[in-house]
Amino acid sequence: MPVYILDHKKVYSLVILLFGLIALETACASDDKETTDPFRQNTFLARGINLGNALEAPKDEDWGVTLKEQYFQLIKDAGFNSVRIPVRWSAYALMDEPFTIEKSFFKRVDGAVESAISKGLYVVLNIHHYQELYDDPIGHKQRYLAIWKQIAEHYKDYPQILLFEFLNEPCKNLKADLWNQLIKETIIIVRKSNPKRTLVIGPANWNSVDSLDKLELPSQDRNIIVTFHYYSPFKFTHQGAVWAGEHTKQWTGTKWTGSNDEKKAVIDHFDKAFQWSKTNNRPIYLGEFGAYNKADMTSRALWTEFVARQAEKRGFSWAYWEFCAGFGVYNRSRNDWNYPLLNALIPPKE
Repeated sequence: MPVYILDHKKVYSLVILLFGLIALETACASDDKETTDPFRQNTFLARGINLGNALEAPKDEDWGVTLKEQYFQLIKDAGFNSVRIPVRWSAYALMDEPFTIEKSFFKRVDGAVESAISKGLYVVLNIHHYQELYDDPIGHKQRYLAIWKQIAEHYKDYPQILLFEFLNEPCKNLKADLWNQLIKETIIIVRKSNPKRTLVIGPANWNSVDSLDKLELPSQDRNIIVTFHYYSPFKFTHQGAVWAGEHTKQWTGTKWTGSNDEKKAVIDHFDKAFQWSKTNNRPIYLGEFGAYNKADMTSRALWTEFVARQAEKRGFSWAYWEFCAGFGVYNRSRNDWNYPLLNALIPPKE
């Protein structure tokens, strides 16, 4: 069932006009040099939020989140600059050549992308939860590349406010060597139709900060933002998250108090990412961080605020995981924000 009731073609015809009207507000540069400068693009991503549990569920499954048009205005009004849209494209593409993505699913994703753009929000669009690729990288390589070819061609005329993220959290059998080779081949595919599109790419091992030094990017393509994810300490951020294992129930009650040792662990990790960024001259996007709602709100807010400020201190853009589900900063049942989390992410103006 489509999420959006608006005619996506009519919406898109308005998007270009709207984008022009909000160009000054979003500081979207007009000349080629500026629109393809990844450091500049990264400053526009700034403070973002993931629209999780909406478009990355398995086919015909409902994870409880239906994106509504008004959500995008709420996100904009709250002070966020961007959204990251996780999408399970692999669930809606043929298993055999030519690996065609269903048109109706493209329409659903278009609705989210265009709603965000119409509000002046930058968009990071990814491939999420491609489990078969993680398990069998060789067997699914051509399908993955074909999916990206279709995505790239479909969105080639969209404004530079839209960024492409190649793959969420490469893991399992998709080790660093295979992932690095796949990155190079994906860039070639995408650049044929999107020569100036800013790309977002992270390392293997679940986009771990500790794997940044294994990430290999083509030196001649500078229009790339590098991403990592942060959920440390895991016993705190994922306590009671049963999808991560029944053992997570044993962690319930774990607190984060902001002790010197707790802060130092975050600082050390972020310093590592910052040093990698300086050495390799690549901007950094903290694409996911968050604490599950089984943790107490005081601890969640303290951790969230510290992580966000440490990212900003080093010039990283960020996107909180996520908008309105288990980690959510917005409460759908109350139709209002979880203000301790919102204020931790976007400090109130004095």
